[in-house]
Amino acid sequence: MRSIVVISRLLSTLFRPVYYPMVGMFILFTMTYLNLLPLTFRLWVLGMVYVFTVAMPSLGVLMYRKMQGWHPHELRHQGKRAVPYSIYLLCYGSCMYVMSALHLPRFMMAVIIVSLLIQLVCVVVNVWYKISMHSAGTGGVIGALLAYSMLFGFNPIWWLCGAILLSGLVMTSRMVLRQHTLWQVLGGTLAGVACGIVGVLL
Repeated sequence: MRSIVVISRLLSTLFRPVYYPMVGMFILFTMTYLNLLPLTFRLWVLGMVYVFTVAMPSLGVLMYRKMQGWHPHELRHQGKRAVPYSIYLLCYGSCMYVMSALHLPRFMMAVIIVSLLIQLVCVVVNVWYKISMHSAGTGGVIGALLAYSMLFGFNPIWWLCGAILLSGLVMTSRMVLRQHTLWQVLGGTLAGVACGIVGVLL
């Protein structure tokens, strides 16, 4: 039982929602014609996305937590998440603005749009009913894969199998750690799939 808990904690740490914009960009740069772009350009874009979606918001939340004198586990309380959510939304919005200013393709920006949609939906829904943002992140990958396969006409079956397996593992880990119930992880996944499809296609 202890090993299951350790594995669940590892999965929850490795597959935090904050990393999914990077995952989306990596998929775009490997599965579409964007893999023809120069490696230096692709690495530059990945680096920029990392700074805006991982480094800056993580540093911002850390500084805010230190200022408040809170331990990391205290951010699990719903009432203390408003400012951290706002920091992430601001950083993601800034990333979208920079990408737009650089005239990067719309479907590259869609990765950030999907992440923003997921965060907004989770923030709004969690006012009334708690859903898992970890599960929403994995659901977003599934939905975005489906949408991009429609746009670019590639067969996503193996990637989808991997994404669905990953989603199941993450959902299970959140339940093992008693962070969410079955309905909360299912609700998060369905919300993520919908955001992934809508964010890319519309």
